[in-house]
Amino acid sequence: MAKRLNTMQVVRTERLSPHFMRVYLGGDGFDEFSPVRGRDEVTADWDTDMYVKIVFMPDGSEVPDGLDPDELRGGTGQPGKPVLRTYTVRRYDPVARELAIDFVVHGDEGLAGPWSLRAQPGETVRFIGPGSGYRPREDAPWHLFACDEAGLPAVGAALEALPATARGQAFIEVAGPDDELSLTVPEGVEVTWLHRGGGAGEVGDDVAGDNAPLIAAVRNAAWWDGEPQVFIHGEAQVVMHNLRGYIRKERGVRAANASISGYWRRGHTEEGFRQWKADLRASEATNPAQ
Repeated sequence: MAKRLNTMQVVRTERLSPHFMRVYLGGDGFDEFSPVRGRDEVTADWDTDMYVKIVFMPDGSEVPDGLDPDELRGGTGQPGKPVLRTYTVRRYDPVARELAIDFVVHGDEGLAGPWSLRAQPGETVRFIGPGSGYRPREDAPWHLFACDEAGLPAVGAALEALPATARGQAFIEVAGPDDELSLTVPEGVEVTWLHRGGGAGEVGDDVAGDNAPLIAAVRNAAWWDGEPQVFIHGEAQVVMHNLRGYIRKERGVRAANASISGYWRRGHTEEGFRQWKADLRASEATNPAQ
């Protein structure tokens, strides 16, 4: 990920649903933002999972000037030190000169969600990035998407980027019907909304983790002819321990066609989640057959 510290201002905010807020960023700093265009930097197309790491102060105070991006990358969460929270760019609009970023909110829980509820136009926002690694291929026989609220911005951006002739299936797990956001989807893509009955961090283990509705929906879905391009992102237990093996081993989808990753882990802060991911990578490097 680029070690660039970007500075923009809040342009406006929009309440999308009970659990989603959209914050639009722009201002003079927009012109210094370079979107990631993956393998094809000739076209104007940018990666649909483009993400940034927003800088926050744990006590809610204003982020100071003169931050060193290299010192921020660790995001240790030490008292009084800036922390990073990772968010996908839902939409990059070079004409309006805006970035749209969606935040999952659960009242006063967490750091970034509550901030999105009180963010005001003109407020300065600093972030590192962008980084990325995925854009749907136009030549894929079909596409398989699966996500929860955290992965929905990337899936929404990917669905918008698909050609009109694309075929695919998208499974999206949210709290309930009120969180079904409006999406632009080609006619050949089937979207299935799954309701767990509450926020991802609020419900019991009977509908979360190994029992999340998303798991059964993906495993029971029809498997069409041809190798799909797969994008599955969400809670780590659901994605990494339940769906990754199904896609890669049972269905035999090659790594080049499978973008599968945990965006967060139930019961962990982002700092704790980063450490968990580091431990998982180390374990898999030692035991590649797992």
